[in-house]
Amino acid sequence: MAKTNPKTTARAKRVSRIRKKITGTSERPRLRVFKSNKHIYAQIIDDTVGKTVAAVSSFDKGFDQGEEKGKIGAAKKVGMLIAEKAKAAGVEKVVFDRGGYIYHGRVKSLSEGAREGGLDF
Repeated sequence: MAKTNPKTTARAKRVSRIRKKITGTSERPRLRVFKSNKHIYAQIIDDTVGKTVAAVSSFDKGFDQGEEKGKIGAAKKVGMLIAEKAKAAGVEKVVFDRGGYIYHGRVKSLSEGAREGGLDF
């Protein structure tokens, strides 16, 4: 039997607690955040049909960080890009799902970038 990391297990519990309360509808899809040690990922999900409306990450081939430096700057840029893709898909309002992470640092920067890009949540 493989050992599991206690941090991963605790985050999985937080994610399930959050997902009990937050669901994305077609009017207000869910903006989901995932972060690894190097990259950050954001996707907009319509839970009623189980489809991803838009997705952006700092790992994408066409991702250009611009003058923003570091991981927090990359997260802000990802937030702006997800807002652009959401608007192109016809989404103006979203429900924010922080993915079990605290609202601090890269997660906060991504949400601020999405708000600057025009998303309402």
